[in-house]
Amino acid sequence: PATPSPSPSPSPEPAEPGEGVKLLERADLARRLDLVRLSRQIVFTNGCFDLLHVGHVRLLQQARRCGDLLVVGVNSDRSVRQLKGPARPVVRDAERAEILAALACVDYVVIFDEDTPVETLRVLRPHIHVKGGDYRPEDLPERATLAELGARLEIFPLVPGRSTTRLLENATQAGDEPSHESPSHEGPCERSGISTSRDPEDGGPGG
Repeated sequence: PATPSPSPSPSPEPAEPGEGVKLLERADLARRLDLVRLSRQIVFTNGCFDLLHVGHVRLLQQARRCGDLLVVGVNSDRSVRQLKGPARPVVRDAERAEILAALACVDYVVIFDEDTPVETLRVLRPHIHVKGGDYRPEDLPERATLAELGARLEIFPLVPGRSTTRLLENATQAGDEPSHESPSHEGPCERSGISTSRDPEDGGPGG
């Protein structure tokens, strides 16, 4: 008797948002999003995210609540230099993307090299696009693309006084202030860089 042919293997189920690899190339991410597009509301936001701060985190959390899956577009190093000047970014794009991917509210991260998110929006085709700031819809370079896609625009206010530029300015000013400390009378541990006491406000390593 003829040996029955093996039944075909079932197609793999699309990964749940936030599971597995989060950082993907744009074309690969588009294919993954196509698997869930009909059943999930895809939210997209973008930015430089140089020196991640509380304003960034709150915006990302708000964006995630707008839908079922949050994709974050990160400006490449070349793009940041074009937008912010030759001294930026402070953190390389691969590391900025890795930090964002570690956040629970972020499902996918993609790095793009253009100065605006227009091409990334066209490729990924999100349902909702989130911006942070005091933008007017008519001033956004991606407004026509959003209209073509039928995507909804949400604009959330920024956290006052929280920005990478402000952080860098504060750090520079702090470094320029003269020291008024008394002459040191430290013991061997202090001279070697090992503190014998711990400030209760100190967050410890990385704090």
